[in-house]
Parts: sequence; structure tokens; C-alpha cells
Amino acid sequence: MVATGTADLSHRILSMLSDMMAELATINDRVEAIDTEIKALAKADADMQRLMEIPGVDPTIASAVGTGSSFAKGRDLAAWLGLVPRQITTGGKAKLIGISKHGNRYLRKLFIHGARTVLHLVRDRTSPLTQWADGLNERAHVNVAAVAMANKLARIAWAVLTKGERYRPAALVGA
Repeated sequence: MVATGTADLSHRILSMLSDMMAELATINDRVEAIDTEIKALAKADADMQRLMEIPGVDPTIASAVGTGSSFAKGRDLAAWLGLVPRQITTGGKAKLIGISKHGNRYLRKLFIHGARTVLHLVRDRTSPLTQWADGLNERAHVNVAAVAMANKLARIAWAVLTKGERYRPAALVGA
């Protein structure tokens, strides 16, 4: 960076920008080190390896999910993440409105980003999960589809963790 002032920027502003750039480089190095640590942890853990077989689940999501044993069923995990619709019940009729957004905001955000990856970036569109996602994309708004996919990914993650089995795409054919 230029150390002397110019007509547009003073020496003091350039000095501040240089300090900010050095601070940003330090933060980026820390983030990269943490990311490397998470990837190493995921490579060594069998549960995380099974989770990462699910499309849209990366080492960050796999490390944040935990064991899944705290929940009796996959819907409970999805509800804890805030990925299920809220219900308003009156006169014996249940009306589903937007997602509750209660629960773990960080993990919900990670699952939604993973879902967006499945919806848009997964190249193999022949698996049952991506075919379901493509059908959902046709009939729902892109954000609604992303949350629905995140809900499905969370439930699949719970099943993979609690049953101790690997992800089986063929098991979704009837889902």
C-alpha cells in the first residue's frame, strides 16, 4: 500500500487502512486454522464421516450437530433447529404458518446454506433427494424450498447418527 498521502487519501487514512488490512489478514489466518482443525476432526470421527456423505453436509455442519441422541425423533431435532412450521389451531383446524425460528440459530443457518447447495449446486440430479428437491423447487418459492430441504437434511442427519448407519439415498424413494 502507498505510504504517502495522495490528493484523495491522507497519510493518516492510508495508515489506518494498512492497519485494518493487517488485522483482517490475522483474522483470516485464524479462521483458516480453525477450518483446518474442524476438517481434521471430521476426518478422524466416524459419525462425522457418515454425516458428510449426506449432500449439503460439510465438516462444519457435521461438527456442530452432535450425537442426535438428545432427540426422540428427527422432527424433534428439526423443531429444535427451528425448521418446522408453526401451527395455529382454532376450531379444530390447524393452520401452518412460517417456520418457528426458535432454537439454534447457528445450526439452522448452516443447514439452510447446505440445503441451498443441494438445491442449486449438486450436479448429479438423478438421486432421489435431488429429484425431490427439483419437484419442490417447481412448486414452492426458493426460500421455502431451502427451508424444507434443510428440514429434510436435519432429519436425515438425525437418522444417520442415531441408527449408526451410512447415508442411503435409495431409502428416500418412498419419502
